Amino acid sequence: MSEALKYVLENIEHMTSSEKALVAHCLLSSLEEKPNNDVDPAWLALSQDRSKELATGEVEAVSWEQIKSQIVK
Repeated sequence: MSEALKYVLENIEHMTSSEKALVAHCLLSSLEEKPNNDVDPAWLALSQDRSKELATGEVEAVSWEQIKSQIVK
């Protein structure tokens, strides 16, 4: 994980909603503009699989705080 990402994750709770929106906008704007036709179907399939796993109890949801504590160590 880069130091820049680590810094953002460690400080995100101190940001206002406007600042978070600006960070999200900048990140999305920086992504490659060329569409990848394979990505949308792949994301759709993955999201449908995850939804089924949650609905059947095969997996349990994890809170953002739990995820963040595992990422930022």
